[in-house]
Amino acid sequence: MARYTVLLYKEEGVYAALVPLLGVATQGRTVEEALAMAQEATELQVRWLAEHNEPILEEEEPPFVGAVTVDVPVALPTTGRAASDVR
Repeated sequence: MARYTVLLYKEEGVYAALVPLLGVATQGRTVEEALAMAQEATELQVRWLAEHNEPILEEEEPPFVGAVTVDVPVALPTTGRAASDVR
C-alpha cells in the first residue's frame, strides 16, 4: 500500500485535485468527490506504470506544504496572457 499527497484547489465551482508526485490531476464538485477521483486516477496511473515496467514513485514521508506571497508588479488582464505578452 502506498500513500500519495493530494493537493486541492477550489476553482470556478469545482475542486481541482493534484497528485504532484505522479503528475495526476482531476476534479470534483465537492472535496469528497475530488478525493475519490484523485484516488481512482492515482490507482490507474500506478497500474499503468506497473504494466509498462516503469518505476513507481512513493512518498517516503508526507511533504511539507507552505505558501508564499509575492508582489505582482503589473496588473494583468484575465486573458491568461503572460506578463511578457503585455506591452
